[in-house]
Amino acid sequence: MARVVVLGAGISGHTAALHLKRRLKNAHEVVVVSPNSKWNWIPSNIWVGVGKMTTDQVTFALAPIYRRQGIEFHQALATELHPQGSPEEAKAYVSIRYTDSARVGQEARLTYDYLINATGPKLNFAATPGLGPDANTVSVCTPAHAVEASQHFHDVITKLRAGERQSLVVGVGHGTCTCEGAAFEYCFNVEHELRVAGVREFADVTYLTNEHELGDFGVGGMTFNQRGFETTSKLWTESLFRERDVHAITQAHVEKIEPGVIHYEQLDGSKSTLSFDFAMLLPPFRGVDMKAFDASGADITADVFAPNGFMKVDADYQTKPYEEWSAQDWPRTYESAVLPNVFGVGIAFAPPHQISRPRTSPNGTVIAPAPPRTGMPSGVMGKTVAMTISDRILRGAQTPARRASMATMGAACVASSGTGIRNGTAASMTMYPVVPDFATYPQTGRSAKDTFGEIGLAGHWIKYMLHVVFIYKAKARPLWFLIPE
Repeated sequence: MARVVVLGAGISGHTAALHLKRRLKNAHEVVVVSPNSKWNWIPSNIWVGVGKMTTDQVTFALAPIYRRQGIEFHQALATELHPQGSPEEAKAYVSIRYTDSARVGQEARLTYDYLINATGPKLNFAATPGLGPDANTVSVCTPAHAVEASQHFHDVITKLRAGERQSLVVGVGHGTCTCEGAAFEYCFNVEHELRVAGVREFADVTYLTNEHELGDFGVGGMTFNQRGFETTSKLWTESLFRERDVHAITQAHVEKIEPGVIHYEQLDGSKSTLSFDFAMLLPPFRGVDMKAFDASGADITADVFAPNGFMKVDADYQTKPYEEWSAQDWPRTYESAVLPNVFGVGIAFAPPHQISRPRTSPNGTVIAPAPPRTGMPSGVMGKTVAMTISDRILRGAQTPARRASMATMGAACVASSGTGIRNGTAASMTMYPVVPDFATYPQTGRSAKDTFGEIGLAGHWIKYMLHVVFIYKAKARPLWFLIPE
């Protein structure tokens, strides 16, 4: 009997665990380790953050789902990876520390035959002094953060109704942040709710981003074919900002945040301040603090993980100029570069480089988005690796790995710009591939017929439909596996 341990129960890890159990059934063990007791449909946190959904609508308890599926679940944090075991026991294992109230702080070892690292990101608020819910800004990265953001936002609406002018800033809190799409969504949901509340004219809304230009979204922007005309995500996005009277500050790195004041540097090296009454700024991500050791106890963390804490996989990590970047640099199988039977998926794998062009200010500050790896790509990676592992368990260890490179993978993104049955809107975008391939598509790096965007009420309904469908899928309801990733 083989044992597969999955670290993390987000979109990638949870998807992998369900597919593993579906294929391996009870002949083999599937074990999930997650510090959180609940699964969270993160794309809907932005609606929690403006008070349009509750945490119960975007989360559910993991333990009952895993119990029903026959998956062993440990509410714990993975701390150490021992791929060669120890002098006492040669079996590979991972050390965990429990986070559930009954066993909090207790440690244990879980042996494995295969391991999937789907731990996701560490929210690195500490990268920017004054950033985060424990300091001077709010966040929508977790359900609890989003609830707090909603409370602060509605305090702002109360002040606006009392005639107090308010300045609201939404965006990213560091020059290397990712998930600009989530910041974009929250910004326009805030703007929408201000209009619904009848106080928009008294509010100044600013979008603060590290993107070189609007519409970059960390993927270098997109070129759309729209009703027979060619346009870009830059022009498409700028028109929305003009229509909603949202001021944008691009090419920005937030240096520090004091109460009511954001200090930032721009790509030209200039430094400025921005006053605020309400600020939701996303943090940069780094890998979780997990160490790796060989059989003798020697620390091999630097061989297994990149300096940012993400796991090295089958990518080309050579440092080279932007002009030499290639779609072939990106991983295909997500197998660890140095460890047998270990995979890194979702946000947990180390990208070989950014997707957007790297840029540095005259002061040496990197101001460029990190590559997004959330949502649809994470789910595809999780399923692909689950299929590889189950193939090898069922058919033999030499069975070739299945592939799912972001350079051959499409993605759909529906970014809400205001919720409402009749007056909601969302920006719906597709791109193929996620990582531009200029060898195959010389003009833009992407397929013109498969990359497009629309904005309107239909997009809002698609966004809500995805919320319902993917929570159904994550709960492993009947025929869940027929719903694509």
